[in-house]
This record gives sequence, C-alpha cells and structure tokens, in this order.
Amino acid sequence: MAFRLFVPILAGATLRERLLACIGATIGIALTGVISGLAMGNGPHVAMLVAPMGASAVLLFAVPSSPLAQPWSIIGGNTISALVGVTVAHFVHNPVIASGLAVALAIAAMSFTRSLHPPGGAAALTGVLGGPAVISAGFLFPFVPVALNSIILVTLGFLFHKLSRRNYPHVPQPAANSHGTADRPPAERVGFRPEDVDAALAALDETFDIDRDDIERLLRQVELQAMVRAHRTLLCRDIMSRDVISMSESATADEARKQLLDHNTRTLPVVDAEARLVGAVG
Repeated sequence: MAFRLFVPILAGATLRERLLACIGATIGIALTGVISGLAMGNGPHVAMLVAPMGASAVLLFAVPSSPLAQPWSIIGGNTISALVGVTVAHFVHNPVIASGLAVALAIAAMSFTRSLHPPGGAAALTGVLGGPAVISAGFLFPFVPVALNSIILVTLGFLFHKLSRRNYPHVPQPAANSHGTADRPPAERVGFRPEDVDAALAALDETFDIDRDDIERLLRQVELQAMVRAHRTLLCRDIMSRDVISMSESATADEARKQLLDHNTRTLPVVDAEARLVGAVG
C-alpha cells in the first residue's frame, strides 16, 4: 500500500508522455535562457531566466491540455502576477504582509483575466522578494524578463508540440455530425446531456484541472466503453468480488459479528489454514 503514494495521479500519463515532457522541458528552458540573454544584450546567460519559468515548463510540457498551461495562462498569468507583486512591494514595505497580499491579489487578478496559472504565485512572490535585481528593474521587471521569458517559452512549446504531434494550444475537438446537419451526433442524443455535466460540476462544488468540454468528451467515451462491455457475454469473473472478506474457522462468534457489522454484509466465507472454503457464517 505504501507504494501507492508514488503512483502518478495524472490520467493518461504514459511513459512516452513523461519522456516527451522531459525532452521538451530541457529544450524549452535552455533555449529560453539563451534567447532571453541574447535579447537583453548580455549574452546567453541562464541568469536571464526567472524561477517561475521552471514551474511553467512543467505545465507546458507535462500537461499541455490543461487550461492552466495554455498560452494566455502562461504569458498573462506570469506577467500580471509579477506586476501585482512589484506594485504591492512598492506600497507595502513589510515583506511578510507584502508576500501574502501579493499572492492573494495575483490569484484574484488571474481569475478575473482568465489567465489562472499556478507559477503566477511564484512570479508575484519574486516581485516582492526578488532582491536588488528586481528592485532596480522596478516596473520593467514584469515585462523583462518575465513576459519575455513567458513568450519565448510558449513559442518553443508550440513548436515542440507541433513536431511531437501534440494538440497545443489545446482546443477540445467537437463531435462531428457525419450528415453535415446542426443535429448533435447520434451517440450524443441519448444518455446524459451537457446540462447534466454543468449540474454535476455545480453539485460537486470543486475546481477541476480539465476543460469542461473535455469532461463531456471523456464521459461520452466512458459511456460508449460501458455500453460495449455491457453487450458482450457477461462472465462470473466480471462481477465476482476480489477483495474477499473472510473468517478463519478458529475465529470466535464475536469476531465474526464484528466483521459482519464493519463490512455491512450478511454472510462471510469461512476458510481453513490453507485459505480453502470450509463453510459460511451469517
């Protein structure tokens, strides 16, 4: 069970996808530093990179379909957040208060401008705690190097994803109607409806890192797979329990009663020392 803590939680995260992410991040970050350094006239120095670009690269290359990894999210989120951080630092001189206020206002600003991007929080903090280099740059810092880095990184990401045949910027593919009419495809005329997805999201009252249209497309595919499975021959192994709760034949009646109540079941198999079925208790 302990090893489950190390299992990736991202859906569809294959080895190929992770390797592509590593290669893309290597190329993206290295070239962003080189190009930014040349653009600033100081040579190809990695010092021309700001730290939030590392987190942006994780999103851009590892989860390019995420709404948080789209071009406007990266460029707008980082730039706007850095501007918020520099502005807060200009008016609030207590670093502790300024740090908290900068991140909070950055989240608000990104939300209102539809550019929510987690590394933006780091960009806001950099604007407050960046040290002499940020202070000397002043209100130029959000644009050079933050916006410059972001634009270069997104451009490189776009080219890399094109070469690796990934869909970026991510646009949910609408279901096509083969008859060329305005009707929804036949498979979408039964089962759940788009308003059901909206109602479910409202009922769950949580924020998910996936586009709403992608959720509907995923559910349609799940529904299709379930229908295919349901129409084949149903075998006992398809419905039988695998994590079987059983009792040893040497267990007491009180132990059996506790197991029945704990697992909300009416009958438990009783097994011998070699795990062979010898009876049942209920």
